[in-house]
Amino acid sequence: MTRFFLERPVFAGVASLIILIAGLVALPTLPVAQYPKVAPPQITVSASYIGANAAAVESAVTTPLEEAINGVEGLRYMSSVSSNDGSATITVTFNLGRDLDAAQADVQNAVLTATGRLPAVVQQTGVSVKKSSSAIILGIAVLSDGRMSSGALSDFTEHHVIDDLKRIPGVADIQTFGLRRYAMRIWLDPRRLMAQNLTASDVVTAVQSQNQQVASGAVGAPPTTGNQLLQVQLNASGRLSTPAEFANIIVKRTPDGGYVRISDVGRVELGAEDYTTSAHWNAREGVGFAIVQSQNANALDVANRVRGAIGKMAATFPPGVSYVIPFDATLFVRESMKEVATTLGIAIILVVLVI
Repeated sequence: MTRFFLERPVFAGVASLIILIAGLVALPTLPVAQYPKVAPPQITVSASYIGANAAAVESAVTTPLEEAINGVEGLRYMSSVSSNDGSATITVTFNLGRDLDAAQADVQNAVLTATGRLPAVVQQTGVSVKKSSSAIILGIAVLSDGRMSSGALSDFTEHHVIDDLKRIPGVADIQTFGLRRYAMRIWLDPRRLMAQNLTASDVVTAVQSQNQQVASGAVGAPPTTGNQLLQVQLNASGRLSTPAEFANIIVKRTPDGGYVRISDVGRVELGAEDYTTSAHWNAREGVGFAIVQSQNANALDVANRVRGAIGKMAATFPPGVSYVIPFDATLFVRESMKEVATTLGIAIILVVLVI
């Protein structure tokens, strides 16, 4: 074989050029990522049982979900975490080669079969089923210089930044840290509750029954006697929205004809839904989020799209709001590509010299 090419130098040169051109054509189509996809596919199931401890979450939420998920096609193993903050997280790992979209659909169907066995509070908040991925390519933080409260900053970041970034092709998910979603928080005084012979459950029942959106109907709507000339549409106050409205909720009626309201046994304030995590950058409070790359997406392209999108958004940020990118996994990829290109160039020169 060697003699064949030595005796035909033109053919050997043409063959070398064909191989070189084929390599140059194939090079841009190679997938770009920091790590190869060798990990088995995973699905994460999350639920929240507000106010429950770890033991209650384990027995009422985690166990029913695990029993329903067990037996899904291609399941390899499961691991779960039940926390004292009421959260339950189940990580479902499948065999290599299992299609992740099909696995997510199977897990979602299994979770639906167990929904009826979950507590009503969990059913109201819902159970999320998401693809789990460790391919975090960017870590971004939106910061405020103090002119915007943490709740307002979180609301702005979630609805004007994160929602837009989620629509970028190649972004599978966005994980948030230190997000302060608005929530009405009711702080009860145990002594005042005991003095009124009430419990926290009584307050919860009162809030649930008096904070509902109902259809009030109309006066004079058919069927009538035929003498009704006017029809008046009624508007009733449904969902409450201010601390004063929640504080005015009636919890109990007293024997003397009076009422016990929430303001009589505690206080109400507009706070955050969760305080378990916080995000700071150089002593400045902010909202952090991580960009998770979808499968088969080019890490460099996704990172460039995200950088360009948030750069355009920054021009419309409120005064005192800015952003930083403290983590960028594509820097390693870029440097690696430079080294690969340098190595290829050296290899090409050596091959040409040898030929």
